[in-house]
Amino acid sequence: MTSFDRRSILKGGAALGLASAAGLDGFARAWAQENQWKPEAGASLKLLRWKRFIPSEDEAFMRLVDAFTKATGVPVSVTSESFDDIQPKASVAANTGQGPDMVWGLYSFPALFPSKCLEVGDVADYLGKKYGGWVPAAEAYGKVKGKWIAIPMAFNGGYINYRISSVKKAGFDKVPEDLDGFLELCRAMKKNNTPCGFALGHATGDGNSWAHWALWAHDAYLVDANEKIVINSPETAKALEYVKNLYQTFIPGTVSWNDSSNNKAFLSGDLHLTNNGISIYATAKTERKDIAEDMDHAVYPVGKSGKPTEFQLAFPILAYTYTKAPNACKAFMAFALEAQNYNAWLEASQGYLCHPLNAYANNPIWTADPKNKVFREASTRTLAAGGLAPVSEKVAAVLADFVVIDMFAAYCTGRDDAKGAIRTAERQAQRIFRSS
Repeated sequence: MTSFDRRSILKGGAALGLASAAGLDGFARAWAQENQWKPEAGASLKLLRWKRFIPSEDEAFMRLVDAFTKATGVPVSVTSESFDDIQPKASVAANTGQGPDMVWGLYSFPALFPSKCLEVGDVADYLGKKYGGWVPAAEAYGKVKGKWIAIPMAFNGGYINYRISSVKKAGFDKVPEDLDGFLELCRAMKKNNTPCGFALGHATGDGNSWAHWALWAHDAYLVDANEKIVINSPETAKALEYVKNLYQTFIPGTVSWNDSSNNKAFLSGDLHLTNNGISIYATAKTERKDIAEDMDHAVYPVGKSGKPTEFQLAFPILAYTYTKAPNACKAFMAFALEAQNYNAWLEASQGYLCHPLNAYANNPIWTADPKNKVFREASTRTLAAGGLAPVSEKVAAVLADFVVIDMFAAYCTGRDDAKGAIRTAERQAQRIFRSS
C-alpha cells in the first residue's frame, strides 16, 4: 500500500486546464456554504483508490481533495492500490466493518456487497439533473435492484493501441473494424516480427475488457437478460476459436500479464499492438517520443451483431454503511463531479478518464489531440459487466473470479479443449448464480 505524496506533473500535462489553486479554493468555499450534505462535526475520511497511471491525473485529484478539505474542514486521507488489489481489500472492509470510509474501485465491485454500501441516490439525482443525465452504462454500474449504491466517477477507455508504421508494413492503412480483418492484420504483424499481445492473465482491467469484447463480439454471453446461464453455446465455441487464432500472433508471456505488463512491453518496443487506456501514449510523449509519434488508437472491431460490444473499465466510488461520516462522503462525491472540478480533472487525465455524465462530452481534451478522439466514446460504446444481464452481486462475482478470461486462457494454452473450457466456465457460473 502506498500513501499519496506530491509528484511532478507529466511534462505536457501541466497546462491542460488545471484550475489555479486560488480559483479552485474560492469555488470550494462557496460550494461548501451551499451544498446540501453538511459534514458531521469532527468528520474525517479515508479513501482507497486505484493506483494512478497518469501522474497529472493524480496531481489534479489531490488538488481537488485539498480544496475540499480547506473548504469543509474534513481531512481526507488517500491511499492507493493496484487494480488487482482494490476488490479484495474492499471486500475485507465490507465484511469486517473496518477500513476506509470510501473506495474508488473498478467495474461492478460495489455489487459484491450491496447491503454494505451507503445508498447515494440523492447524490446521483443531484448530479444527473445538473449535468445532462448519466450515460446508460454509468447508471447500470451505480444501481443494484433500482437503488444507487455507488457513484460512477469515470470510465477508462481501453482501445487498440498500435504502431502506425507496423500496421502499414503489414499492408493496412488502418486497424480493420471487422473481426476477420483484425485477425488478418495481427497475423501479418506477427510475420513481420512486430507482434501483438493481449493479457490472458488475471489483469483486472486489460484482461477482462478484451476477453469480454471477444466473447460478446461473437454473440456469446455468460448469462442472458434473465440471468439464465447460456455460455455453453456454438457462439462461445466460435469465440474460443477466434481468440486462439489471435493468441498465436501474441508476444510470449501474455498468460501471466497483469495490467502494467503491456505498457512496459509496448514502451520497450517489443509490442506493436495491444489494448490499453491512453496511459501508454501519455508516458511515451515524455519518455519515448519516437514511439508516441508512431502510435495511434482505434476502436475495437465490431462483431456479428453489427454494434459495438466493448467492455470498458468503469470506476465507481462507494461509501460503506459503517462510516461515521455519511454526509461528508456524499459531499465529497458530489464535489468531485462538479464542473469546476471535473473538467480540469478530465483534462489532466489526458484522455485516460472518460465522463459518466453527458454534460462533459464536449471537454476540450477530446479534440486537443487527434489521437485522443476514440477515448471520448468509451462510456457510450461499452456494455456493462453483465453483458445482456443487469449488474448484480452474482455478475460482479463472475467478474471478480475471472471466469471468462480463464476460459479463454485454458483453451489458448491447451490446458483444456473447447468443450472442457466452456464446461468449466459453465460450472463456475452455476456455482455463483445458484448460491443464493
